[in-house]
Amino acid sequence: MLLAIDVGNTNAVFAIHDGEKTIGEWRCSTDYRRTADEYFVWLKHLMAHQGIEAKINSVIISSTVPRVVFNLRVLADRYFDCRPIVVGKPEVDLGIPVRVDPETSVGPDRLVNTVAGYDLYGGNLIIVDFGTATTFDVVGHDGAYEGGVIAPGINLSLRAMHEVAASLPHIDVSKPEKVIGTNTVACMQSGIYWGYIGLIEGICKRIADEKGQDMKIVGTGGLSTLFAQDSDVLKNINTELTIHGLVLIAKRNRKDK
Repeated sequence: MLLAIDVGNTNAVFAIHDGEKTIGEWRCSTDYRRTADEYFVWLKHLMAHQGIEAKINSVIISSTVPRVVFNLRVLADRYFDCRPIVVGKPEVDLGIPVRVDPETSVGPDRLVNTVAGYDLYGGNLIIVDFGTATTFDVVGHDGAYEGGVIAPGINLSLRAMHEVAASLPHIDVSKPEKVIGTNTVACMQSGIYWGYIGLIEGICKRIADEKGQDMKIVGTGGLSTLFAQDSDVLKNINTELTIHGLVLIAKRNRKDK
């Protein structure tokens, strides 16, 4: 059984894959202070709660937070008796070219999404990921990672407005009833919701124009389903994209193949 771990700046996702499908998936807040023992106890209880008796013998990690990786390595070694695959390390074969400026570091989650996106949707693809940052990743015709765009994440924008402007409250992300708000909360919700719809559609159009061709677009991340309601470009939504990519990379780097 494979344990696939996707660590973002805000949350970490742990998924168990049996070779054909994901049989369990759980989420926790990202905290570099969490020890390998704490991870194991947490994971063991959740598996037992769902009646999962999987024997984990391989682990793959994608982490945008480097300080978290050490304890996850210890988790794999101490409790699952294996050396984990860590996406972004030179020895890990992604199976795709990476076409960026020399000495440029690309977030492992963006590379994993590229692998998954190419496998599921083919090339000439834009992947819009609604995470701590909102990212747009461009997948070439041959599956290559060709760069992209990084914009402030939705919740990050909301927090910034609340912290910098004393009179603006903290609000949740939701679709407003009307574009024109008639109170502070409604105005903020409209600005965030329709503002990000405009951001998504505008950036995707500019990428397609710069590439000189039509591009397929797929959205991922928790808020992708919300914004897909009113976006003309978010026709494909796949919230399991990163886990799918991790499974593919793990298969490619298996020692027993």
